[in-house]
Formats: sequence, C-alpha cells, structure tokens
Amino acid sequence: MKQRMQSLNFKNFMTIALLLCLSFMILGTAFVVLSYRFVMQEKTETMHTNAEEAGRMVSAYSQEWSTGGLEAKAVLLWLSETTGFHIIVTDEDGYVVNCSDAVFNCSHIGQQIPSRIIAIINRRGEWSGTSTLGSVYGGKDRYVVGIMLPGNYQGGSGNGYIFLSGEAGKMVEVWRQLAGIFISATAVVVLITFVLGYIMSRKQTKPIKEMADAVNRFGRGDFSARVKISHRDDEIEELAEAFNAMADSLERSEKSRRDLIANVSHELKTPMTTITGFTDGLLDGTIPKEKQRDYLMVISSETKRLSRLVRSMLDMSQLQNMDPKEIDRKSFDILEVICQTLLSLEQKITKRNLDVDAKLPEEPIQVVGDRDAITQVVYNLIDNAAKFATEGTAIAVSLWKEDGRAFVSVENKGETISKEELPLIFERFHKTDRSRSMDREGVGLGLYIAKTILDGHGDDIYVTSRDGVTTFVFNLKLAGDKSVFTKS
Repeated sequence: MKQRMQSLNFKNFMTIALLLCLSFMILGTAFVVLSYRFVMQEKTETMHTNAEEAGRMVSAYSQEWSTGGLEAKAVLLWLSETTGFHIIVTDEDGYVVNCSDAVFNCSHIGQQIPSRIIAIINRRGEWSGTSTLGSVYGGKDRYVVGIMLPGNYQGGSGNGYIFLSGEAGKMVEVWRQLAGIFISATAVVVLITFVLGYIMSRKQTKPIKEMADAVNRFGRGDFSARVKISHRDDEIEELAEAFNAMADSLERSEKSRRDLIANVSHELKTPMTTITGFTDGLLDGTIPKEKQRDYLMVISSETKRLSRLVRSMLDMSQLQNMDPKEIDRKSFDILEVICQTLLSLEQKITKRNLDVDAKLPEEPIQVVGDRDAITQVVYNLIDNAAKFATEGTAIAVSLWKEDGRAFVSVENKGETISKEELPLIFERFHKTDRSRSMDREGVGLGLYIAKTILDGHGDDIYVTSRDGVTTFVFNLKLAGDKSVFTKS
C-alpha cells in the first residue's frame, strides 16, 4: 500500500511537471520568436531612419564636395560615430565610392554591391537583411539596410545608394539579454513550481494514505482510527469526512455487536445456570421430594424465559434485516388495536391491582402501517407500563389526531427514570437498576423492538419521565381525512 501511495504521489508530481514544462516550452518558443522579430524590427526601423538622415546629409554635401573626397569621409565618419553603424556610399552602378572608415583608401573602395540588391532597392526603394554585400565585407555577415540617395545626389545626375550596417551578433545582443532574463526567470519559476507541486502532491495524497492505514487497522480489529480533517474545503475534505463518518458507524456497529454478545451471554447464563443446578439437584437427590415441585416450577419458569429471549431475538433479527419497502402498509383502525391489546393484558393489569384510564375517541381512527407490527408496539408499551406502575395506580392510554397524524400515549406512575437513563431506554438489552430488580420476565428488547418497528415505518416515538410519571408517545400516519378527535 505504501508503494502504491508513493506511486500516486509520483504520478501526480510528474503530471504537474510535464504540464508545466510543456507550457513553458510553448510560451518560451512564442517569446523567442516574437521578441526576435520585435528587436529586429526596431533595429531595422532605427537603421532605416539613420540611413535617410545620412542620405540627406550626403546629398547636401555632394553639391559642394566630391562624394569620394576627404570632406565627405569626415562627414561619414562623424555619422558613423553618432549612429554606431558602418556607412557605405556607392554610385548608381553599386560601386563603393566612400565609407566611414578612418583610412582614406580603405579596402571597401571600388568594391561592387551585388546587382540583385541594387535591383531590389530600385524597385522598392530600400533593402534590409543579413549579408556580406558580395565581397565588400570580406565574407563576414553583417546586418545591412540600404536605401537610394535623394534625387539631388551629385547634382541629380543619377542614383546613388547608401548602406548602414552593424555586426549581426551585436544586432541581436538586446534580444539575447531579454532571452537570458526570460530563461533565468523561467528556471526559477519552474524550480519553485516543482517544489510546490511536490509538496502539494504529498499533501493531497496524505489523507488517502491515512485512509489506507485506517483501513488496515480496521482489518486488524482496531476501529478507533480516524483521518485528520485539515479544513481544506475541497473533495478530499469531503472524502475524509465521509470516511470518518463511516468509521464512526463501524465503531458503533462493532460496539453494538460486542454489547449484544455480552448481553445475550448474560441473559442466557442466568437461566441456564439455574436450570442446570436445579436439574442436577433433582437427579442426585440433594433436593427433598417435598420441594421438587417447587424447583420444577422454577425450571419451567426459566425455560419459558429462555424461550422468550430466543423469540425476542428472532423478532429483533427479522426487524433488522427488513427493508422498509417490504413493510405491509395497509389501512387499519388503531383504536381497535389498542382495545384488543388492553383486553389481552387485562389479567396482568388486574393482578397488579392497576386501573386503566382510557382516553379514547368513539370513532375509529384509520392509520397506515403493518397492523401486526403496530400491535406489537402497543403491546410492548402497555406491558412495560404494567410492569413498572406502582400498585394501586392507573395506566393512562390516550389516542388523538393532530396535523394529519394519530398519536398514541401510554402513561404510568412509578419511579422516575433518571436523565442519564432516558437516552438509553430504547437500546438493546438495556435495563435500568429498577427493572433488574422488578422485571424478572423481561429480556430488555421490548422497547428496542418497538422503536425499530416505528423507525421502519418512518414514525417517531419519544419518552418523558418526571415527578414519578413516565409517558411514552408515538405517532402514525393517518389513512384518510375523517372526523378529528382532539385530546382533552
């Protein structure tokens, strides 16, 4: 798993690196091409402007002095020093008649400019490019701009030409400097981005690695592992929150499983120990014959208790595995269910010297749900009230309709359930201290089964206990809009 996490980190980093390199390659190529064109265009325009100025001066001086004379050379030398370019003046046939060299009879004099260049200037009025101008520059390329001299050159007796040139290397020096700055800045940016990309990639894969480690711990039975949430406000944070929620659910499920095993073991251990002990006593003769009937009745009672436990656990298992969509939802009269349940528990209620205060409507109230399951809910609640009501008091059973739902309330007077116990009252096998001493027949599943049934129906149940009065209330969906019985 660690190797896979490293692989994911490496892949993310390489993806970022490749995209970054590709972006800078495209950007760098565009910058090099465009900046070169821009620099050369600027140089060409500058040289062209200087050539025009030099041409006008040469034409003006040619009225008084010979273009190939010393005076003209002095002018060309001054222009060369001012502009920074080498200057050549030719006659109408392209032969060099003067230049900006300090030597009077320099090697350029008498050299001829290629006829194709002259032809281009005659046609366009100018020419620019990298060239040796034939043999003028001795085979060494220079960047050259050439134009036709103004018409009054040599008194208007023909065309002449002036050429300005500079070393090709120096011409692109500015561009090289810009390119160097760009490359240096790019290298720094790429390096910083690589470092940040690597850090971000590790940061992004860290929660995933933590999840993988947590899953491995889950596999070893440790359900306490959690992923740290760094408030990233992104999909990774959502995944981490969902993972932690799943981990909480798994931990609760594991705790519930262990509690269930412990509770079942405890509930089974007591009656089985009693049955085994009394049976052995009957078999080995340690129990006198006159008491054998009493002990057989205890064995029968504990056996029935085991049967109730098994039956309740089967009901619980079926409820847990039931899909809410599979519930047989039909219309039935909840008033009839309550009345039948009270009749079935009449003997038990009477045995404990309890009365029933029934606040029930005269008209039927039709609700929607599984009749048998809701009957079990009503039975469990009334049976639970009968167990814990103080003898000589009354159990209050109420039914009313409100806001499109039917409400059923079962109330008994007895010992108040503590605030600490109330949130646990609907858990499996939960028994308060008072129920362990008073309820010898129960297995701690009645209220859990009732809540599970109502949860499956999408209905609610809640309990209050204060000042010695404990009240359970649950509601059901009404089947139709009939007369409303309002609770008094």
